[in-house]
Amino acid sequence: MAGFEPLTITAIMFFSMLVLMAMGAPLAWALMISGMGSAYLMFGPGGLDLLLASAFSAMDNFLLVSLPLFIFMGLVLERSGITDDLFEMIHKLMGSLPGGLGVGTVLICALIAAMAGVSGAATVSLGIIALPAMLKRGYHKRLVTGTIMAGGALGFLIPPSVLMIVYAFLARESVGKLFTAGLMPGLMLAGIYMAYILIRCRINPELGPAAPKEERFTPLEKLKSLRHVIAPGLLVFAVLGCIIGGVTSPSEASAVGAGGALLIAALRGKLNWGLLRYVMLNTTKITGMLLWIAIAAVFFSRIYMGLGAGMILSEIIEDFALSPYTVIIVMVLSFFVLGMFLDDFAILFITIPLYVPIVRELGFDTTWFAVLFILSMQSAYLTPPFGYNLFYMRSVAPKSITITDIYRSALPFVGLQILGLALIIIFPSIALWLPELLF
Repeated sequence: MAGFEPLTITAIMFFSMLVLMAMGAPLAWALMISGMGSAYLMFGPGGLDLLLASAFSAMDNFLLVSLPLFIFMGLVLERSGITDDLFEMIHKLMGSLPGGLGVGTVLICALIAAMAGVSGAATVSLGIIALPAMLKRGYHKRLVTGTIMAGGALGFLIPPSVLMIVYAFLARESVGKLFTAGLMPGLMLAGIYMAYILIRCRINPELGPAAPKEERFTPLEKLKSLRHVIAPGLLVFAVLGCIIGGVTSPSEASAVGAGGALLIAALRGKLNWGLLRYVMLNTTKITGMLLWIAIAAVFFSRIYMGLGAGMILSEIIEDFALSPYTVIIVMVLSFFVLGMFLDDFAILFITIPLYVPIVRELGFDTTWFAVLFILSMQSAYLTPPFGYNLFYMRSVAPKSITITDIYRSALPFVGLQILGLALIIIFPSIALWLPELLF
């Protein structure tokens, strides 16, 4: 086995991993078993020592402390009922505008993204609250479901993003720099969504009719409704301000966010043993899953790179005389293809250890590439057949909305995400301006 070519080694390792996953094995076990089998066959029993070294290397990073705390913060806010108040505010402020509730839903998703750091929180909560309310007011079901799913996916780009934290851990990047790099593209994409909704509803008002006169509110009532944004706004400002301003490290800022989320829940009268039990149990489950995947992925990539098989990508680039931007586009396309079958963390752990060294060698900014990866994962969450937000929406949508409706509603927003991705490839300063200004 030691004489095998890199291409053969690649085929053995990745094929065995995919077979195990197809058999129903969790990603962590698929990576671990294929890595251990390859290590034993290539190096003998001594190759398994790499597993211990990989486990220590994966866990010896203070950045990982922020993971459970940001997850905890998002789960507390999800259970505190803050989304209900935000949607009520948007209904009062923008209900009289054709497509206004759709635009407001994107704004709420962006705000929840800045509080929760994950995609599912906004998609599920707004699917429960905003979806029936907008359907009741005559909004077209495909516009509504597409808006909620695409808005929910903003949690990947708008900081604090859990996926960005794990990316920073794997690529040895600055979390603060990645957070600032994702902010402007995230806001840009939210703006593209809102412009699309307003234009479509202007052309065809039946897609998102304005609220009837009896449901409109006075300027004073609209002004009073803004109080609902004070608490979440202060929390977002505190967490991101601490990181970007250099007041605290990301790990310390995550503690600020977790404490702030508990304070908001307490002020709303939602802080009780049931909430704490749910949040702590699910935080433990999610964090445990991520850490097991991290250990297995670091071990898998060390075996793979140690065999010299990682050079195969460099050899392909040289043999085919690919231009640097062609390589980047091929990498992005691989994210899209993998996103149809694997979840975001699986793609992250499999590809980033291989791709980032090549991106550096080609002379590109790895922070810019991180934004391209995160945006690609955002699209993967909306891409049939296995986009996660499609299934989140299916779990909360009424029976009148079929899975075909959900698939079709996602396609225009996937197109908008590809537009945003193209803009960032053509104009890297969209992602890099703020990090260069602050760091």
